[in-house]
Amino acid sequence: MKNLNYILTGIAFALLWASASTAGKFGIQSVEPLTFFTIRFLAAGILLLIFSHAIMRYTLPSGMEWWQVTVFGAFNTALYLGIFIIALKNVAAGITTMAIALNPLLIGILSAQTMKRKVLWREWLSILIGMIGVAVATLPLLKTKHATITGVLLIILCMLMYSIGSVYYASVKWKLQRTTINAWQVFIGGLMLLPFALFFENGNNSFDLKFILSLTWLVIPVSIGAVQLWLRLLKDDAVRASIWLFLCPVFGLLYATILLNEPFTLLTALGAVLVIVALYIGQMKKAA
Repeated sequence: MKNLNYILTGIAFALLWASASTAGKFGIQSVEPLTFFTIRFLAAGILLLIFSHAIMRYTLPSGMEWWQVTVFGAFNTALYLGIFIIALKNVAAGITTMAIALNPLLIGILSAQTMKRKVLWREWLSILIGMIGVAVATLPLLKTKHATITGVLLIILCMLMYSIGSVYYASVKWKLQRTTINAWQVFIGGLMLLPFALFFENGNNSFDLKFILSLTWLVIPVSIGAVQLWLRLLKDDAVRASIWLFLCPVFGLLYATILLNEPFTLLTALGAVLVIVALYIGQMKKAA
C-alpha cells in the first residue's frame, strides 16, 4: 500500500507540474504576461504567508535571513518565472515544458562549480543530448510561428536564472522552515515584478473566466499542491523522486497538443525522447 501511495503521489506531481506552461498559455490570452504572473505570485505568496505565520505560527525571517530570502526570490521567482512568462508568449507550451525539465541537469553542473567538484562526463553528455532534443523539437515550430528564436533564447536565460537560484538556496544554511522560505521568496518575487508590470505593459487586460480559472489552477494545484507533493517525494528518497521528472515533458506535450492544438510531429516526438534520455543519463550518476 505504501508503494502504491508513492506511485500515485509521483504521478499526481508530474501531472500537476507539467500543466503549468499550458495553464500559463491560457492565462496570457486574457491578461498581459507580467501582470498575469505578478498577480499569481502575490496571490500564492499571501496564501503561503497566512499558512506559515497565521496557522503554523512559524518564525518570521530576521536579520540576514531577509536578504537571503530576497536574493532567492529574485532568482527563483522574479527573474526565472518573469522571463519564463515572457518567453511563453513566443514559444509553444510543450517546448517550454521540455526545456524546463532540463533544469536539474544544469543545476548539477553549476553546483559542481561552486563545490569545486569535477563535472562527470555523464553530466555534460546529458546536457548536450537534452539541448539537442529541445532544438530538434523546436525546429518545425519555427516555421509555423509556434516558436521564435527570441523565445528560445529567453527560455535558456530563465533556465540559467532558476539554476543559479537553486545553487544559491543549497549554499545557504537555512534555519527557517521550508514553507516560510517558499512563502516569502514567492511574495517578494511578485513585489519585484510589480513595477515592471505597471510601467512596461499597456494594461490591455481582460479579467475574464479564462483568467480566473488559469490563475486559480496555477496558484493552488501547481504552486501549492505540486510543490507539497514534490517535498513529500523528496522526503522519501531524493533519487527516486527525480525519476518523476521524466514524465513532465511527456505530460506537458500531451497537454499542449490536446488543449492548445499545438503541432505534434515526428521531430517533436524525437525531441521528447532525447530529453527523456538526457534526464535518465543525468540521474544515473546519482543512483550509482
